[in-house]
Amino acid sequence: MSHYKMSILEETGYVVLDSYGEPMDQSEWLSLEYCDWKSSGVTRFAPLASAYGDIECNGFWHHNPPKADKQGVWIESQTSKAPTLTERVKAVDANPGRVRIIELQPNTYADALYNSHLDDNNRLNPDGEGWVIRTFMQLSDNPDSVMILRSDVNDPSTEVRIALPAGAQLVVDSERMWHSVWHQGDEPRYCLIISFESGPELEKWIWENNPVTEVPSAPIDPEYAEEQRAEATERRDARTKFYGHDPSAVYYDEA
Repeated sequence: MSHYKMSILEETGYVVLDSYGEPMDQSEWLSLEYCDWKSSGVTRFAPLASAYGDIECNGFWHHNPPKADKQGVWIESQTSKAPTLTERVKAVDANPGRVRIIELQPNTYADALYNSHLDDNNRLNPDGEGWVIRTFMQLSDNPDSVMILRSDVNDPSTEVRIALPAGAQLVVDSERMWHSVWHQGDEPRYCLIISFESGPELEKWIWENNPVTEVPSAPIDPEYAEEQRAEATERRDARTKFYGHDPSAVYYDEA
């Protein structure tokens, strides 16, 4: 038996949904308590739901008792400040695990490629249950910034760059697709990231939001891209040599 996976993600590993369109009050994410948690760049995270309702960002398997990245516990001190965001998650009517807002500082294309990674979503996920994926709901308006997805981190031809204006919604099998964000600008980027268990409820929500399984990449200057890709490759190779493996991939046997 294997995990239940959604057929909509089989083709490309991601879908782009309609923009949620409604204006958001930035105080809902700016007033939250953030943790200094580094992931894919200079970041902080504000959890709305965690393993057992504490303001922390650890994987659910690091707790006692450990559990899969599902059935997250809402953090009342956070959700009371972000009622619209909380309701947006609940409206999907699927099983969430980690629910948190990421704050990402501006970076370069090379930084984003260096920080491209796979998520460890399905550690301890029982066989036969739904595969855990991620949804990304863009909060701040960053139309010049892009989500970078690759099926092969070492092959630029597999890359797609998806623009991130306010309201952009993506669903990504982030344990299959290498991903990171190239954030241009001079202010932080904010995005709501949710771990959801695959299942009929999540599929229903996806289909209700007009999923597109393939979109054209946002343009990039070819000469700049080549220079930045070479820099990122050099940095990634040096890191892999230092650790003896690529730490941006999923390794279940690590603590």
